Amino acid sequence: MAVAPLFIPANRPGLFEKASKSGTEAIIIDLEDAVAPSAKEEARRRLVEVALPSVTRIVRVNAIGTPWHADDVAALSGLDIDAVMLPKCESAEDVAFLAGKLGRAVQIIALIETAVGIVNAAAVAASPDVSRLAFGSIDFCADIGCATGWDSLLHARSAIVLASRLGSVAAPIDGVTLGLHDTVRAQQDARRAAQLGFSGKMCIHPSQVAAVQAGFAPRDEEVAWARRVVGSKDSGVASIDGMMVDPPVIRRAEQILAQARSITAR
Repeated sequence: MAVAPLFIPANRPGLFEKASKSGTEAIIIDLEDAVAPSAKEEARRRLVEVALPSVTRIVRVNAIGTPWHADDVAALSGLDIDAVMLPKCESAEDVAFLAGKLGRAVQIIALIETAVGIVNAAAVAASPDVSRLAFGSIDFCADIGCATGWDSLLHARSAIVLASRLGSVAAPIDGVTLGLHDTVRAQQDARRAAQLGFSGKMCIHPSQVAAVQAGFAPRDEEVAWARRVVGSKDSGVASIDGMMVDPPVIRRAEQILAQARSITAR
């Protein structure tokens, strides 16, 4: 599961190879915001003509209802991709519409970017065609007129995490950090997203990838604590480091160890 998927404009295929060497687990080949309206046709053509990178391939199409959506989906026919990202997703009906147009079994990542999308996030996550939710934080701020800070977006982020759990899909992907080269901020943002229950964060520059991955990696002290907790579960120990040890605490410790193993295996 991708922790730090990286956006690349579809009309700049020369960046594909560089992006695939960034350490990212997935590339989001973008037909939407990163491509100007005048370049949409060229982007679709290059998507078909150029060899795609060897990492997990996600294509972000333009939103349903835009002049470009139908042509974007048509361009995906026969293309070897792993998932489609649907921006401005606001309902389970949106997901079903895209799935019907795709005409084949492809994972759909629903990008929640509006107030309506937040309200309907649980229904979206419950769609059988959705594999994961993602948070389009910047578009969401524009939609409701709020600041981009953590406090103003806490409710929306929490709603997406809860919706993902209710829908039994993978933990969601957080929105981007706008500072292209501010790796400290990217890692801090990733750490906070991980603490809320996100399992990844979208990147807009290769320099952000390692920082985001580090932000989602359990710290050494967290892993050490988790090992002590799991090691104590059959010994009848009631507390570790002054903290009560009960089944939910053990389950959380097991999750931390599983996350650490998955990072080691990458």
